[in-house]
Amino acid sequence: MINLFKCGARNAVFMLEPEAAHGLTIKGIASGLMPRARHAADSRLAVTAAGLSFANPLGVAAGLDKNGEAIDGLMKLGFGHVEVGTVTPRPQPGNPKPRLFRLVQDEAVINRMGFNNEGHAALAVRLEKRKRRGIVGVNIGANKTSEDRIADYVAGIERFSALAEFLTINISSPNTPGLRDLQAREQLARLLDAVAGAREKAAVRVPVFLKIAPDLTEAGLDDIMIEIANSTLDGVIVSNTTLSRQGLRDRKLADENGGLSGAPLFDRSTALLARVRQRLGPDRVIIGVGGVSSGARALEKIRAGADLVQIYSGMVYEGPQLLSDSFAAILAALENDGLSSVRQLRDTAVDAWAEKPFIAPTG
Repeated sequence: MINLFKCGARNAVFMLEPEAAHGLTIKGIASGLMPRARHAADSRLAVTAAGLSFANPLGVAAGLDKNGEAIDGLMKLGFGHVEVGTVTPRPQPGNPKPRLFRLVQDEAVINRMGFNNEGHAALAVRLEKRKRRGIVGVNIGANKTSEDRIADYVAGIERFSALAEFLTINISSPNTPGLRDLQAREQLARLLDAVAGAREKAAVRVPVFLKIAPDLTEAGLDDIMIEIANSTLDGVIVSNTTLSRQGLRDRKLADENGGLSGAPLFDRSTALLARVRQRLGPDRVIIGVGGVSSGARALEKIRAGADLVQIYSGMVYEGPQLLSDSFAAILAALENDGLSSVRQLRDTAVDAWAEKPFIAPTG
């Protein structure tokens, strides 16, 4: 099917500065005027994960709608869930502009946004006014100037447990100095204990996920997996953006500081996903993110071990057609393999993907 976005609208959007284009896109989605993706409500796409019933496995990754301004519009497009944020207790402006860059040759994006958001209070008001139901997650972060970052995550659990269907602990953004240090085993253990305590005290107990970075060593991955296995976390989101610039063609923008997302991240993040599935076993939920720019790639995330798949940068280059293409690819795989559910597709290529390298040098 012809992708009308790539044939015309994308050129107009790409004439705008990336952050300005992003703002206009959010307004356009929030209007609710965009057509719904084909197959979004096909019952064969339904997924149950972490006790939640998703209409389909495709979701919006955090970062697209930081402040929860377009939740209803995104649901109307056909997403099975929307993750908003990252949100911090206090509002913060983020890093100086420019801080968002398109690497068109690579179908990639570099961002150093720095958790720019309106804070807990503003997002809480929007969530309280939600018009459409649907599964909404809140991605929780810590303020750059916080003296106690673990306390910031606890505050997020306390604030949003009654307003969201799931919560994500984001300690893997490369754009807040020192944040990834929380992935070190001792600090991670302290964080997960605090999060578990806050969740048990909350009026509503919701699933909690941990979002990890792709820039890990095998030993670092093992440490994280051990702590997750010993925790009450419901699952993992694999993965955040990368600091690696390996294989990029657009060398002019490749030197910009920040996290890289988009097509170049697909192989590494999917290999990491498969390793996480092998280490955690079949019961924990895994959400696959990174480089999903086609229906075939969405399907591969599931085969590599993902229960759910999130997209963001792929929408920048493919537009809303990416949803329809992804649903069609998953349905075609079900028919070709004689299967009746997405869960039966999961893990069918875990071993093959786990053999691929996920560690890449920077530069």
